[in-house]
Amino acid sequence: MQSRFAGDRRLTVRMSVTLFLLGLLYVGFVAALIVLLRSWVLVVVLVGTMFVAQFWFSDKIAMFAMRGRVVEREEYPELHAVVDRLCAIADMPKPVIAVSEMDMPNAFATGRNPDHAVVCVTTGLLRRLEPAELEGVLAHELSHVAHKDVAVITIASFLGVLAGLIVRFAFYSQIFSSGRRDQNTAAVFAAVIGVAAAVYAISFLLIRALSRYRELAADRAAALLTGRPSALASALTKVSGDIARIPTKDLRTAQAFNAFYFTPATGSEPGIERYFSTHPTLQQRLELLGRISVELGEAQAPGKTG
Repeated sequence: MQSRFAGDRRLTVRMSVTLFLLGLLYVGFVAALIVLLRSWVLVVVLVGTMFVAQFWFSDKIAMFAMRGRVVEREEYPELHAVVDRLCAIADMPKPVIAVSEMDMPNAFATGRNPDHAVVCVTTGLLRRLEPAELEGVLAHELSHVAHKDVAVITIASFLGVLAGLIVRFAFYSQIFSSGRRDQNTAAVFAAVIGVAAAVYAISFLLIRALSRYRELAADRAAALLTGRPSALASALTKVSGDIARIPTKDLRTAQAFNAFYFTPATGSEPGIERYFSTHPTLQQRLELLGRISVELGEAQAPGKTG
C-alpha cells in the first residue's frame, strides 16, 4: 500500500543502487569463501542462517539491545494518539509502539516491512520534547517505515555484519590453533580474513552513504506531512544538544544502532569522521528544514516553536 508520505525518487534510486552493488559484493564474497574454504555447504548454511536471523529478528534484536518494551494505549495514551493521527494522515498501517527506559533522548524504527514494524522512543525523549516536537520525531520514524528504507538498511547491513563476524572467527581461530596448522592452512585463513575485511570496508562505506541520505529524506517527508518543519528542527536541536551532554560511557551500548536512530548517539558533532557517519550533520539537517519552511511559508523559523 502506498502511503501519503512524500515520495523520494532519489532515495529509491540510492537504495536500489546500494542493494545492487552490495549484491555483487555478496556474490563475490560467497564465491571467495567457497573457493577458500572448499565447502559450499558450510558457506551456504552459514550465510543463509545469518541472513534469516538478521532479517526476521532484527526488530527483536534491536529491542532487546535497547531495552525496549511494547506499550499499550492504556499506559501511554498520548504517544499512541500521536502515532494514530500520523498514521491516519499518512494512510499507513500503525506500527507496534515501544518505549525504552533510557535517559538518552532518541527514537528508532525497525522491522522488515510496514506490516511488521516497531517504532520505539526513549523515556528521555518523551520527557524532553513538546507535543509538536514529538510529532515531528515520530513522523520522521514513520517515514522510514513507509519508504521501506528500514528494511533496506537491515538487508544492506547484513553483509557487513557477516564479514565482521568471519574476521573475528578467523582471527581467534588462528590464535588458538596456530600450533596445529600448516602453512597452507594459515594462508587460507589469512586470505579469508583479507577478503572479509575488504568486504566489510566496502559495505561500511556504501551503507553510511545511503544512511546519511535516508535521514535527510525522512526529515523532508516528516516536515511535509506535518507541515511544521520548525517543530522538527527544534526537536533536532534539543535532542542533539542533550545527547552531547550524556557521558560517553553511557552512549557506547547505543552506538551500535546509530544507523537506526533519529540522531546518532555521539558526544559531539563529527569532524572529518562525518564522512563515515550514519547521519548528516545537524547543520545540514537544519538547513534542509529551513528551506522547506520557506517553501511552505511557515511563519516560524526552524529551531523555534510557539
